[in-house]
Amino acid sequence: MPGAAVSTVTTTTTTTRNRPVRRRTIVVAALAIYLGVTVLFVAALSVALAPAGGGALFGARVAVVELEGPIVDVEELIRDLRAHRDNPLVKAVVIRINSPGGVVGPTQELHAAIMRLRESGKPVVASLGAVAASGGYYVAVAADKIYANPGTLTGSIGVIFQLANLDGLMKKVGVDYVVVKAGRYKDIGNIARAMTPEERRLLQALLDDVHAQFIAAVAAGRKLDQAQVLGFADGRIVSGAQAKTLNMVDALGGLEDALDGAATLAGLPKPPKVIGPRRRLSIMDLLRNQLDLRGWTSFSPGLSVFKTPLYLMD
Repeated sequence: MPGAAVSTVTTTTTTTRNRPVRRRTIVVAALAIYLGVTVLFVAALSVALAPAGGGALFGARVAVVELEGPIVDVEELIRDLRAHRDNPLVKAVVIRINSPGGVVGPTQELHAAIMRLRESGKPVVASLGAVAASGGYYVAVAADKIYANPGTLTGSIGVIFQLANLDGLMKKVGVDYVVVKAGRYKDIGNIARAMTPEERRLLQALLDDVHAQFIAAVAAGRKLDQAQVLGFADGRIVSGAQAKTLNMVDALGGLEDALDGAATLAGLPKPPKVIGPRRRLSIMDLLRNQLDLRGWTSFSPGLSVFKTPLYLMD
């Protein structure tokens, strides 16, 4: 019928015209959902990245890095310092130190990394925790300013090289320790015999050289005469309060005081927004926490009893 044909054509035309409208509606709705999810993601990320300081994702901040335990492997910590140096949002860094010291080489690498961070224009503040002795204090003197608690154990400016002499024991149990070497001093420190006077002289000269490097670093970092540093660079341990009297630290206070001090150096309001330290969780951490194995795992595998590196260690 003619009327039916006209109605069919009209319906088809209307349906064809509505299809682009529906497509546009779907596209707009999808874009709105995408933008909404993006905004929620950014907001959640802002909260996740600023647990200590609060506020928005963007804005100037003070970053915190942690030096915990014996100083043996510092690659990750140096990587964190480099990342904060290159991050335009980070205006200052606080290094929280809880360490009795460690091996000389890694300690000096960390000291140099802090100096590079300062040279980039970002102030660094050291916050000494329970213990920041020997190598821990060596690292601290690289900072612009040092804070310590009154009861913090610090100082211990010295170098130590220690080994056992098992000659008498081996003779009692009938063990014959054989050494084949090329080089007069290649087996210096051999535990199966007594040390010769010449070997002791060589080792003492080595320790004196590293000790002099330590003293020079303290004098440069604390802006003191070397003669003044020599007055307390004899291996003694001092409290934070004593260290303040000796000009070994700048102020007494905890981590919050150090954060405020870093903010002042960087020209930021107090309290500053903070980027917290990166947490590293290992299988050994889980075992210690879940099975209470702290007593069995407290000895660091990095400090082997069968090796004799030089230690800046309390």
